[in-house]
Amino acid sequence: MEEKMLTKISYEFFLVLSSKLAEESIESMVKKFEDLISQHGEVESIDRWGKRKFAYPIKKETEGEYILFNFKSGAKFPMELDRISRITDGVLRTLIVKKDSKSEEISENEENAENA
Repeated sequence: MEEKMLTKISYEFFLVLSSKLAEESIESMVKKFEDLISQHGEVESIDRWGKRKFAYPIKKETEGEYILFNFKSGAKFPMELDRISRITDGVLRTLIVKKDSKSEEISENEENAENA
């Protein structure tokens, strides 16, 4: 049997948690998603934006804790990550976006042109 080679794709996973959660709960939630991503891919970075006000109420809340995960995984894992995040208490919103490698290359070339 021939072994298939899996390619890893870069993604951004944006998570908005309830501001009603205690700091320990927020930390454990970040750790939970970091561990989940690590099991199915690799975490590149975690960027905590802190507490921000919403433009409109979400589930009767006016602010939330924003966290951005950059990770690489196979193509099927983001669907599972989305499913798990939607059924997790304390999660108000999620967004998973596939990064476009071509746009990253263009932005690097533009940056090099500006520095020259």
